[in-house]
Order: sequence, then structure tokens, then C-alpha cells
Amino acid sequence: MKQIPILRVGDLLELKKPHPCGGYQFKILRVGGEVRIVCTGCGRDMTLNRIKLENAIKRIIPNSKGESEDSVSNEKNDEIPSEKVR
Repeated sequence: MKQIPILRVGDLLELKKPHPCGGYQFKILRVGGEVRIVCTGCGRDMTLNRIKLENAIKRIIPNSKGESEDSVSNEKNDEIPSEKVR
């Protein structure tokens, strides 16, 4: 049985066939039943059926940050100010 690839926002995909611009790499913008990707060569944005995309993937290059780009963490907001309660 084929293993289901784990796709995350911000990861780069290298596909088996090139885009018409000649680029092989695509960045993931949205993940779900349909996956939204953008070509890193020309910037073309497209939405593909997840099953068809999974069959076209040659390799997945994880996001270098180690976390998805849409999760914003602000260390200053993580601190809770202490207040005296009377």
C-alpha cells in the first residue's frame, strides 16, 4: 500500500514533469482536499486535486523554518502580565 505524503504549508514540491515555464519546484500555499501551489519559476498560482498532485510528486523539500508560515508566533504576546488581585 502506498504511503500518503504529509504536505504542509510552506514546503516545496519537486514534481515529475516540468511546468511550461521550465520549473520543477512549487511552493504549497494551502492544503486540503485540493492543494494550492505556486510555481517558483514564474509565480503561476494553481489549485490541484490532492490525489493527482500526490501522484505527480517526485520529492518533498520541507520548509527550512521547521514550522508553517501561516502560524505566527510573537514572543511578546506569549507573556502574560501579572496583576494583583484583591
